[in-house]
Amino acid sequence: MVEIEVETSLERFRRFLILSTCRSYIPESYLRDPEVFPERELERGSIYVEAADKVTLKKIRDITFVNARDVLGIIYESKSGNTKLKWRQIRGKMGKVTGVASGNALTNLITAKVITPEYVNKILKGTKEEEVGRIVNEEEERPTS
Repeated sequence: MVEIEVETSLERFRRFLILSTCRSYIPESYLRDPEVFPERELERGSIYVEAADKVTLKKIRDITFVNARDVLGIIYESKSGNTKLKWRQIRGKMGKVTGVASGNALTNLITAKVITPEYVNKILKGTKEEEVGRIVNEEEERPTS
């Protein structure tokens, strides 16, 4: 796992949430709507959106899709418990993401443009060599979609 601390837009973090949880079955209209977010109520693997105005839209599998306006923060934990990230509003739709991310989450963070590959390389330079090897191996074993 790798420590993350980076500023990013709410939309980019929303994309990360979708990639990490429900990309294969989110309705297309929800995917295109920047106010629709996935939430999940599990002891392990919860996603919570804190917003001034939030309405439940639909539950599909273990994800409840909500329409949220004026998002103040988002708390995300992977089902494995290896990734725990928080997005906190700084100004407008910009916020700061902090927490720990697994190799799989790093891939999704890069795909969603929350972080860059260069950012990951910079972080990994401060990580022990055997840990870097483990993270790289996790990525190589991950099936492509």
